[in-house]
Amino acid sequence: MNSGFQIAIDIAVILAYFAAVMFVGLRFAEKEKSLESFALGGRSIPWWAVLASIIAAETSAATFLGTPGEGYKLINYTFLQLVFGTIIGRIIVAFLFIKPFYDLKVFSIYEFLQWRFGEKTRKAASAIFLLTRTLASGARLYVAAIVLAVGFTIVRGAPPTHGEQLAIYMASIIIITVLTAIYTSMGGIKAVIWTDCIQSTVMFSGAIGAILVLLSELKSLGKLDTLNELINSGKLSLITSGTTAGESFSNNLVNIFTSEYTIWAALVGMTFTTLATHGTDQDMVQRMLTAPDYKRSRLSLVLSGIADLPIGFIFLTIGILMSLYFQAHNDPNLPAKTNEVFAYFILQDLPVGLRGLLIAGIFATSMGSLSAALNALATSYTRDWHKSSRSRLSDTANGAEDPAFEEVSAGEEESADVQVVRRFTYVFAALMIVVAGATAYFVIEHPESRIIPIVLGIFGYTYGSLLGIFLVGLLTKNRGNDVGNLIAMGVGFAAVAVLSGLPDMICQCLSIKASFQIPQIAFPFRIFVGALTTFGCACLFPSLKRAESQ
Repeated sequence: MNSGFQIAIDIAVILAYFAAVMFVGLRFAEKEKSLESFALGGRSIPWWAVLASIIAAETSAATFLGTPGEGYKLINYTFLQLVFGTIIGRIIVAFLFIKPFYDLKVFSIYEFLQWRFGEKTRKAASAIFLLTRTLASGARLYVAAIVLAVGFTIVRGAPPTHGEQLAIYMASIIIITVLTAIYTSMGGIKAVIWTDCIQSTVMFSGAIGAILVLLSELKSLGKLDTLNELINSGKLSLITSGTTAGESFSNNLVNIFTSEYTIWAALVGMTFTTLATHGTDQDMVQRMLTAPDYKRSRLSLVLSGIADLPIGFIFLTIGILMSLYFQAHNDPNLPAKTNEVFAYFILQDLPVGLRGLLIAGIFATSMGSLSAALNALATSYTRDWHKSSRSRLSDTANGAEDPAFEEVSAGEEESADVQVVRRFTYVFAALMIVVAGATAYFVIEHPESRIIPIVLGIFGYTYGSLLGIFLVGLLTKNRGNDVGNLIAMGVGFAAVAVLSGLPDMICQCLSIKASFQIPQIAFPFRIFVGALTTFGCACLFPSLKRAESQ
């Protein structure tokens, strides 16, 4: 089979994927006339589809290429221990957060904060979400283009220049974002969720296929014994404590908070990170609210946490097997960047057809997480900012038992709201293209950068403050108020900034030699520190309005 025909088959597989996604996405075009139907799917989505959508949103292209990169570099499963914290966090979210959101029938989860505290808190929380989600989703959007940059190197026999690499990234970013924005703006959350189901299937089919090929290649190279020796040696560790025998308590404590992949980072850091990403992020919670009731929403969320174990295992295994494969199969053209190794293997070593499926899988992960983010950003903007005067919560100073929300007129206003969501889907798509381009430029200039710490680190700066305020609203009845919450959120952000190395960065920029250096906490602990600081500070202020228990 000549190479031209092989490429044609792979392209056909990729085009078939794009055609299927666009067909399903546009199938819902113009059918959604009300905001509830457009943003929440009429609260009628089956729990298993919500589950698939959560998984698709979590498994971005950064995960698809970045997690094998972690396995390839570390040659162990220490990254997987972080999943234990995500499971604990999801269970807490399922039984603490979800029911109040259903009881209040919110569209934007930040409406809960106005009911509990007031409009200032709602607006501040919504602004944090809009900013952070745009930056985080934009930052990981460039990752899908890695496979194209690697392909360019293979075809030409030399790596692209920085300018060529940036052009490749930008072309991929624009194409993926525009296509995703089209079906998201036309079909709403139903288009997002049902295309997520397709994308999850493509993604995991390709990943399992890659493992089978790697095992077959290792067998043909006579290296399965090496794999067995690695397994029996105990080097494929899962649990690490981050402590060292004989070290002082203070030194071990510093080591724990400055290490990324330890059991403490899992049980403490990732538990709080998951509380923030799955309980206070409109992007993730909005799809949970599409289930018919809170019980089925809980089920989909908890099962998604359990599913993270095999998912993480699959992608780390790909990285570990690639490490053994390339040790035995010496390749002088192997990329130096760990996040490009899986893309190189896909293009260079996978059989025809499966190669196309894996490339489609990379695009699928990028589009799956992007579509939900665009829909959530546009919904939050419309509900929290554009529509706030018409969906104002009743806010009686004497605590009278008025309905939580004033009834808004349907018909023309509902249709107008849908049009606003559609328009701002494109606005946020344009903003993400800018962020993705800036991130691509940074990574090109700093090739040693790793994807996952970059993406998770963005959330760490702001989502701790967001989580802290939600916890005050959910766990207390008479603490926290509009002004106090804003102060507390600022203090929480400052605490994370200081412990994440911001003072050192400022000193370096100003060419000032710091008198002492503050230890920098690892990215899994940032939200933990921000949340506790914000919660403690906000609790110092008494509530000015009474929240009735639900």
